[in-house]
Order: sequence, then structure tokens, then C-alpha cells
Amino acid sequence: MKHPVKTIYVTSHFERQYKKLPTTIQAIAEKKERIFRSHAFDPRLNTHKLKGKLRGLWAFSVTRDIRIIFEFLNGDEVLFHDIGPHSRVY
Repeated sequence: MKHPVKTIYVTSHFERQYKKLPTTIQAIAEKKERIFRSHAFDPRLNTHKLKGKLRGLWAFSVTRDIRIIFEFLNGDEVLFHDIGPHSRVY
């Protein structure tokens, strides 16, 4: 079942972290965002629930090392909290 996303909001933290990424990674992130908008659980994204300190949030992969941490708001709206390496805990 597809889960389309109509609106994506971003935190100021997300914006700051995104601007720090190399332009090549930014381009990949934009491509993955387009996939995410049409189907949040597309297998190419590896969308999954987070555990521990990040319980209640979700993530999807941009690259092998870079992920976007987000939360579902109301139905077709999400909030992007962070973008960065898996090793960094938001």
C-alpha cells in the first residue's frame, strides 16, 4: 500500500544540517525526497521506526551512511528533524 506525503515541514536544525552536506549528497537527498513523497515506504528508502532515545521517530536512508529522521504528523504531513550520518544521534 502506498503512503503518499503531501506536505513536508522541516526544522531549523534540519535546514542547518542539510546546508552542511556536499552538493552531491544534497542532490541524492532531493531524489530520495521525491520517492518519499510518492511512497514513504518504498523499499529503496529503507523506512523504519527508530528505537531508544529516538523512539516515536522514523528514518529513511539517503545513502548508506546518511539518513533523514522524521515524524508523521497528520495523515499526509511529516516533519523532517535531522539529516546526517547514522553515527550521530539527533
